[in-house]
Amino acid sequence: MANKRIYLCLAHMSEAGLEQKYIKEAFDTNWVVPLGPNVNGFEKDLETFCGENKRVVALSAGTAAAHLALIACGVKPGDEVIVQSFTFCASSHPITYLGATPVFIDSEKDTWNMDPALLEEAIKDRMAKTGKKPKAIVPVALYGMPYKIDRIMEIADRYEIPVIEDAAEGFGSRYKGQVLGTFGKYGVLSFNGNKMITTSGGGALITGSEEEWREIMMYATQYRESYPYYQHEKIGYNYRMSNICAGIGRGQMTVVNDHVAHHKHVQRMYEELLADVAGVHVHSQPDNGDYDSNYWLCTITLDGDVRVRGQENAYKTIVKGAVGGAAGVIHAASSATTDCQPNDNVEALRVALDEAQIEARPVWKPMHKQPVYKDAPAYVNGVSEAIFKEGMCLPAGPCVSDDDVRYIVESIKANIIG
Repeated sequence: MANKRIYLCLAHMSEAGLEQKYIKEAFDTNWVVPLGPNVNGFEKDLETFCGENKRVVALSAGTAAAHLALIACGVKPGDEVIVQSFTFCASSHPITYLGATPVFIDSEKDTWNMDPALLEEAIKDRMAKTGKKPKAIVPVALYGMPYKIDRIMEIADRYEIPVIEDAAEGFGSRYKGQVLGTFGKYGVLSFNGNKMITTSGGGALITGSEEEWREIMMYATQYRESYPYYQHEKIGYNYRMSNICAGIGRGQMTVVNDHVAHHKHVQRMYEELLADVAGVHVHSQPDNGDYDSNYWLCTITLDGDVRVRGQENAYKTIVKGAVGGAAGVIHAASSATTDCQPNDNVEALRVALDEAQIEARPVWKPMHKQPVYKDAPAYVNGVSEAIFKEGMCLPAGPCVSDDDVRYIVESIKANIIG
C-alpha cells in the first residue's frame, strides 16, 4: 500500500520559491487586486513562450478566455459553433452562455481529437440546413495531444470561419514545432490547479493583432470607455486575473519546461512498463515527427475482454459524493448507471487503484452524450464513445516520481486476472 496518495496532476511550485517572491512583492506594494505588475509580467512571459508575435490577456479562468473569444468572433443567440465533442464541458458551455448552439464533432482515432473529415461534413450540412455558416470552430488538445491543426486550418480558411484553439490542456504542446494556441484566431489557456502550470485558478487568451488584443482587454474589464466616470457602451465582464495569482504564474513560468519534460518522461515510463501487459494500451502521439504532446495526463485503454478483480461488483453502489477531485456541491446520483459509461473492467480498475491510493479517472464523457446536450447537433463516428468505454487517465504530474509510476503499473498488473 502506498504511504501517500498519488494524484493525477498536483500543482508543483518552483524549487527556488519564486512564486512566493512575486506574491510577497504584491503584498509589499499593496497590489493585491486585479491588474498590477505581476499581471503585466506574466502576460509578457506568456507572449515570449508562445512566440509568433502573439499578444496575451491574463484572465480569471480558461472558461472566461473561451467566452471572450466567442464574443470576439461575433457569436450571438441563434448562432452555431462547431466544437469537439470529446472534451471537458468548459469547451462547450461558453457557447450556451451566449445563447448559441454547439455542434459537436467526433474524434479521429490516432489523436482522439476533432476529425477533420467530419468537420467539413458538418460545415456543409449546417450551411445547407440553416442557410448560414457556423460562427467559429473549436478544436481541443485533449490531454495535451495536438490536433491536426494544419488540416483544420485549411478547412476553416476555405470556409472563412475563425478557429478558437482550446489549448487549456495543451500548454507547452507543439505541432510541427509551433506552440498550440497560436495557429487560430484565438487560443485558450488554463492555469487551474491541476494544469501544466498553475496560478491557483486562472487562464489566458492568446490573440493576434493589437486591435484584437485591445478589444479583448476592453471586454475583460467591463468595457469601460475613456471618460472620468464609468461609461459603458457594450456589456463587459470582470474577467481579469488577480495580481496575486499572476505572481504564482510568473514563478511557474520559470519551471514550465521542466514540467513538460517530466510529463513526457512519465509517459515514456508507462509506455515501457505496460508494453507487455496484454489488453492494456498506452495512448501515444502519432510517430511522424509532427506531434509534440505535453502529455498533461497519460491515458490507457483496456480491451473489453480484460478481466479485472472486483469487476463483478462494478456499478453496484450508487456514488454519493464527488469522485476524481471534483469540488463543490453535486447531486447524489439516482442510479448507479447511465446509458453511456465506461466498461465494468475500467470501473473496477479505477476502484482498485483508488483503494491503492492512486487517483485514476475515466476519460471525458463525450459532450454529445451528456444529458444537457441531448438536443444539440452532433456528427459522430463512434470513436469517442468507444474510447470513453475503454479509457482511463493515469497520474503524470511533477509530483509523480519514477517509483510512483512503477507502483501504479504494478497495481494495474496485480488487479488484472489471467
